Amino acid sequence: MSLSVTELLERSSARHDHLCPRQVLGVRIGLAGLAILGLDSPVNKNTALIIVESDGCFADGIEVATGATVGHRTLRVNDFGKIAATFADVSSRRSVRISPALDIRERALSYASEEPRRYFAQLQGYQVMPDAELLRFQEVELHPTLKELISRPLARAVCDYCGEEISNERERRLNGAVLCRACADDGYYLINPAPAELYKKVKQSS
Repeated sequence: MSLSVTELLERSSARHDHLCPRQVLGVRIGLAGLAILGLDSPVNKNTALIIVESDGCFADGIEVATGATVGHRTLRVNDFGKIAATFADVSSRRSVRISPALDIRERALSYASEEPRRYFAQLQGYQVMPDAELLRFQEVELHPTLKELISRPLARAVCDYCGEEISNERERRLNGAVLCRACADDGYYLINPAPAELYKKVKQSS
């Protein structure tokens, strides 16, 4: 049995001891993404991959609405600092990116006319606004592709520089070497000296 927006928001707010507009947007975008692709909650690795563009409260709203989780490899966080999510249908390969309409803060006020505080008017308005007013929908093409993002079961490689194992075909190849993203200077942390630059010099001198 599917849950209502109110019930989903109760689940999301229980994680934070409060309810905020970003949680509401997460739930509303999660439900809209499932609806436009004809998917059921909870999604699984054979039905959908959802990519959220920020972490925090928004991501929790997406999780409770869709059942997607990082642990089940149905949810990914690409932190662009944006309130947006892309829903990819594994069967059809169709991908739809959903984000808030650019002027929803102002639009929400008309749906909570008796609430003088803008924050709480937005909190109320986002819950009841029609999808057509609240959200923007874009057909998108994933890069890397959905097939590359999902990868193959048990795909493993070993970084030629640091020796650490790499799963899910996330390795990089440089001058014939297999490198993890960090050693290829494509990680979220820096290694000093930079392994990729050192490896280039080694290959050039050999």
